[in-house]
Amino acid sequence: MSYHAKLIKGGKIVIPAELRRELGFKDGDTLVFERGESGVVLKTYEQVIREVQATVKRHIKTPFTVDDFLAEKYREAERE
Repeated sequence: MSYHAKLIKGGKIVIPAELRRELGFKDGDTLVFERGESGVVLKTYEQVIREVQATVKRHIKTPFTVDDFLAEKYREAERE
């Protein structure tokens, strides 16, 4: 489906209500514009955070919890 919006003074764009509902955008959301090869991608800040978290998670070889961290620190303290 195609939507149209007009750029108004001050660089403001009104995203059509139907598209906002479809994308789950709510008043007050911070939106991120990413320039891609074929155009511009519009995401919420929360979507970007989830993407970054998923990327980081893929690079973690072994799960490491807070309990693991504390246990390691206790072992280090005992050695000193």
